[in-house]
Amino acid sequence: MAIPFVDLQAQQAQVVDEILPEIEAVLRRGNFILGDPVSQFEAEFAEYIGSDYAVGLDSGLSALKLALAALGIGPGDEVIVPVNTFIATAAAVSFLGARPVFVEMDEDTNNIDVTRIEAAINERTRAIMPVHLYGSPVDMDPVMAVANRYNLYVVEDAAQAHGAMYKGRRVGSIGHAGAFSFYPAKNLGAAGDAGALVTNDPDVAERVKGMRNVGQVERYIHSLPPYNHRMDTLHAVVLSAKLKRLDGWNASRDRLAGLYIENLPQGIITPQRIDYGTQVWHLFVVRAERRDDLRAALQTEGIGTGIHYPVPLHLQPYYADLGYQRGDFPVAEMVADEIVSLPMYAEMAESDVRLVCERLSEFVLTANPT
Repeated sequence: MAIPFVDLQAQQAQVVDEILPEIEAVLRRGNFILGDPVSQFEAEFAEYIGSDYAVGLDSGLSALKLALAALGIGPGDEVIVPVNTFIATAAAVSFLGARPVFVEMDEDTNNIDVTRIEAAINERTRAIMPVHLYGSPVDMDPVMAVANRYNLYVVEDAAQAHGAMYKGRRVGSIGHAGAFSFYPAKNLGAAGDAGALVTNDPDVAERVKGMRNVGQVERYIHSLPPYNHRMDTLHAVVLSAKLKRLDGWNASRDRLAGLYIENLPQGIITPQRIDYGTQVWHLFVVRAERRDDLRAALQTEGIGTGIHYPVPLHLQPYYADLGYQRGDFPVAEMVADEIVSLPMYAEMAESDVRLVCERLSEFVLTANPT
């Protein structure tokens, strides 16, 4: 039987009976944008994350961009970004006319190498954007210490880390603001694109609420940049239903990750648990030589895989004008050639994890006969 990379239908089956009456109610009321369910979800999500405020938006990219905009970052400013992340992290900086400055990754965690951040700071630096990649928290104490030393903002990209913990706190609640994506395949996913910003700063929250709604502080009074990044009401209905189940889903992912770590063969480099927090395993990313052959072998067995991400940001065509060259970030370049994401979703059967491990063991044995 085929093992998909992700199975969204399995998750929807758990909530569909609960949300259909609520969706019908929205359709009958016609409050499709920023309806009452959005405010309800904002309050629920803020409480879950441990932040004073949450603002519902149309994507994680919008959350990153509006966080920076609310903090006054714009043309001439620089923002420190990890070189290995989805392009949305850096795009949020670029879209405001600021410059993303890339920093090498830590090979063990796949996150930004916190020991290299300080060397990237200059008089134009305004913020640091750590990314809790694949659902694994960045070591935030060193990040916050550097930020405090240089009076910089910290905007956490927690788009893949819903519910992850750092020393007893939810990620997203540690910096000046946190950004989440609710893309359908995320641990907490909407029925399309959606996102949220969380913060403890009331001024940031109010500015983002105004900017998301074409700059309105009151109807037809536009005193803030007139972006249009509002959350649709239907997404809030879906997210509220799923939020109640998120911790259980994350616990299931953690159990599956443990099975992978225990059963994957030597020759496959597996992610390891961190000692300063808890991961939520949005993606289970391993490293292997002959990565493309490995993927092809699994595909013939009906096992889906992915690559997150095959090209580091400094080598993306969009950022060619920043002047980076191949070789500038050797760790990220090496890892990008070896990573492969294995199937991971909360409803995945333990027997399927073991089957994936068996097939990988066969591949390793065939590739390296003794």
